[in-house]
Amino acid sequence: MSFGFLGIQFGFALQNANVSRIFETLGANIDNIPILWIAAPITGLVIQPIIGHMSDRTWTRLGRRRPYFLTGAILASMALIIMPNSPALWVAAGMLWIMDASINVSMEPFRAFVGDMLPADQHTKGFALQSFFIGTGAVIASILPYVLTNWLGIPNTAPAGKIPPSVQWSFYLGAIAFLGSVIWTVLRSKEYPPEEFERYAREDPSEASLIDAARDTVADGKSKRKFTVGSALLFVGLILTYFIFQGNYEKELYIFGLGIAVFGIVMIIAGLMQQSDKADHGLVVVVTDFLNMPKTMVQLSFVQFFSWFALFAMWIYTTPAVTNHIYGTSDTTTQLYNQGADWVGICFAVYNGLAAVLALILPAFAKITSRKIVHAISLILGGISLAGIYYISDPNMLLIPMLGIGLAWASILAMPYAILSGALPASKMGVYMGLFNFFIVIPQIVAASILGFMVRNFFGGEAIFALVAGGVSMAIAAIMMFFVDDKVSRQEHAVAES
Repeated sequence: MSFGFLGIQFGFALQNANVSRIFETLGANIDNIPILWIAAPITGLVIQPIIGHMSDRTWTRLGRRRPYFLTGAILASMALIIMPNSPALWVAAGMLWIMDASINVSMEPFRAFVGDMLPADQHTKGFALQSFFIGTGAVIASILPYVLTNWLGIPNTAPAGKIPPSVQWSFYLGAIAFLGSVIWTVLRSKEYPPEEFERYAREDPSEASLIDAARDTVADGKSKRKFTVGSALLFVGLILTYFIFQGNYEKELYIFGLGIAVFGIVMIIAGLMQQSDKADHGLVVVVTDFLNMPKTMVQLSFVQFFSWFALFAMWIYTTPAVTNHIYGTSDTTTQLYNQGADWVGICFAVYNGLAAVLALILPAFAKITSRKIVHAISLILGGISLAGIYYISDPNMLLIPMLGIGLAWASILAMPYAILSGALPASKMGVYMGLFNFFIVIPQIVAASILGFMVRNFFGGEAIFALVAGGVSMAIAAIMMFFVDDKVSRQEHAVAES
């Protein structure tokens, strides 16, 4: 069931470790890199809930979720082949957009797949096993450029404006791994037919009431809340955009302001469609489900926001931070810069490798304590480690903070999803897993919108301070974790005590 995540993470790891390098090689300035990442998360914001909603209602010869695994894998693999051959910066940015969107098409149904196929008491193990394959795939993908250069002699430098051959071949191998592992899952796993799924998908009263509330809201034509929330978001977004314009601030801040306004417009449109007897339209259903999120999901959304803001700060800025702060160069044509960029890949491999191992151990600690405590401790150690990179001058010492980051990464990939899946109605697993992605994508949009502004105006152009900001954000996420209600965990502890 989870083996396909090995390939999915090949795509993500190659993207995270090398895309900023590709952008710089094709002429992007350090403070413009975040804006180049922005199209991809915006696409994910739209695609994830749509794919979740569609997969909840799909049944084909391939099953319910598996058609989406396969379609996303084919498209993402094509993008992985084209990306390192981009002749210009705009082409690379476009390929990042397509690649990220395609990976999202594959990834979101995988999350719901575990929720579909496993009983609640196995969710922690199921998502932990996904984390294992994510970590394993990321280790291999992250070290590919280094291995290809140092073991096989493939050059890691190229003329100005050209992607090094070691990076190109890494992406080709990633495309093969992505498509192959997803095909393995499609062929080797099965899904419950709709009738059997309905028979075994037992919903407790709180879950049933959640669905009833959403249905009643649609059936009764109650669109007032959509208009109220949508109008408020539209007003805030336009006011914020106006102040950005008046202050003549950087262009990426417009994305933040206008994004809030557009989200408000979408809610207003959903309300108008509901009043026009189009309550069954996918947009109306998704917006209604968003406004009726379970309490646990709302609480986890704050944890996710600050956790993923920290991760995106790390992924966007680790290469420029390490090459400049530790190696002392920002010239992408030099051997020294590319040595630093390759070492970042090794560091990413270390934290992902540790995450793969810890993913199999964390469920045992969660049983002894709780999922909340395990996740909070992991985030605290991860935040300290990320901010601590500022004090490192020896590249080899970078491996130490990668240990704490690996612990946080293992927990981020497993614990929130395990907690969430126990709070969701089975018939809404896909759409709510898609909506939960909002709180991964929104911090990415915020990071891409404001980090460039912060680096230029507050950090003196030093990318290392973006990593410090990420460490602080992860610590905030740890504090937020103590406010989450983990219903299933409480029930398990009560049973154990009795």
